[in-house]
Amino acid sequence: MTAVQMRLNAELFGSLQTISSDEGLMKKAVRSLKRIAAQKKAKEDNIMSMAELEDIIRQGDKEIADGNLQPIAIDDLWK
Repeated sequence: MTAVQMRLNAELFGSLQTISSDEGLMKKAVRSLKRIAAQKKAKEDNIMSMAELEDIIRQGDKEIADGNLQPIAIDDLWK
């Protein structure tokens, strides 16, 4: 473990110690850490995150609204 990792671990556990008496804050911390861990796992598994998917959908919506749309023949959808 590097010095930076040790410092970050100390900061993390220090912050957890500070909020440990408040159940609501601990639940928020756990939810946040689970979300971060899921994002890391998704990147390792090369799975697109929800935020990335939403960005693609927003970009597609913008292109449609701007009229940048190329029609696709129905038969081409099944190829």
